[in-house]
Amino acid sequence: LLAKLKAKDEEILHLRTLLAQQNKSNSLNAEKPCCELSKEEVARYSRQILVPEFGVKGQVAVRNASVLIVGAGGLGCPSAAYLAAAGIGTIGIVDYDDVEKSNLHRQILHSEGKEALPKADSLVLSLKQLNSQPLYRSHKVLLDSKNAKDIIRDYDIVVDATDNVATRYLLNDACILVGRPLVSGSALRWEGQLTVYGYRGGPCYRCLFPSPPPSETVTNCSEGGVIGMVPGVIGCLQALEVIKIITGCGDVLGGKLLILDGLSGRVRTIVLRQRSSACALCGDSPSVTDTVDYIQFCGAGPNDKAPSLSILPSDKRISCTELEELRGSKEPFLLLDVRPAAHFEICHLPGSINVPIDVISERLSDIKETLSKGSLKQAFVVCRRGNDSQRAVQFLQESLGDSVTFRDIVGGLTAWASIVDPKFPIY
Repeated sequence: LLAKLKAKDEEILHLRTLLAQQNKSNSLNAEKPCCELSKEEVARYSRQILVPEFGVKGQVAVRNASVLIVGAGGLGCPSAAYLAAAGIGTIGIVDYDDVEKSNLHRQILHSEGKEALPKADSLVLSLKQLNSQPLYRSHKVLLDSKNAKDIIRDYDIVVDATDNVATRYLLNDACILVGRPLVSGSALRWEGQLTVYGYRGGPCYRCLFPSPPPSETVTNCSEGGVIGMVPGVIGCLQALEVIKIITGCGDVLGGKLLILDGLSGRVRTIVLRQRSSACALCGDSPSVTDTVDYIQFCGAGPNDKAPSLSILPSDKRISCTELEELRGSKEPFLLLDVRPAAHFEICHLPGSINVPIDVISERLSDIKETLSKGSLKQAFVVCRRGNDSQRAVQFLQESLGDSVTFRDIVGGLTAWASIVDPKFPIY
């Protein structure tokens, strides 16, 4: 009997152990969530989660990703908006500039009440109103060869939403050196372009453009203009490429270039050259092993601001106030405006004659005839900021000799509006 009682006790102990293990298992199952996403995340992102290729796995990947957007302008605003709305975990914004009125027709997350605010801060404020869940970082710095790699290292993917050649080389170099894909977009007038550099063995920017173009041949939105919807479309497509890279869905535009022609409504994709084994950056024997001096390399700095030139001696230049005094006197002179015709149509000084600098050599005889008819001995040249006017004065003085004295207006029409006539339009 004692043996049977002992056996029963052992059986009871065994059953109690099994019961305890089952209770522990039930407790763990009760604590384990039924989904990798929270109720709030499912409610917010359900429409993209329902896409078969995307699913819960895609949303989790998006939540865990970090994206750096360089440029809070026409491309950066739509790209940032859709990435924030999609639920990217961390979004960094790099921009050193402040919001200006001329930004508002295309940089749609800035507004009238945000003029003079840092663009990076303005964009983050708008993104937080759109979706408060992501972590936002504002980098109010001018990206350069000293800080680019350190900033980029903290992110998985970089979006180039800038508007100048030097920054394209800087971002390309830094991303290749750090090992990050670069989603690059551009927009000018009616046309936009989009590609991805350094993605899975694809070409980098230097593979396609080993040397930068002459700085005087490059046009940006500030000079050439842009229809606001074009960067809007390209910025959205940049966000789409980011999502595809994160989730592994679809074909990424690595080694391909998407071209949008807004005037015709055509969109086409062309295949780019493959990675070059001779590339100075990503080739088999690279000579570029760190970021470089991009002002020296490109002939212009990594920013969208026009440099202030000073290539004429002081006796070949006059100030806006001196021009205003001459206009009030009876002394005759010729005033040439060398801006493009579209700029001249926006605003110009009364009595000025438009001879765009691009065609000034073809109009030499017209200028000479005008000077001769009026028996004019002096002529003044004006442009938007006082840069092209200096080049024009050099050319005209060399071409027409010393019978007429040519001088430029320091600071151009921008200085005129600031110093002489506050009502004169600035664009």
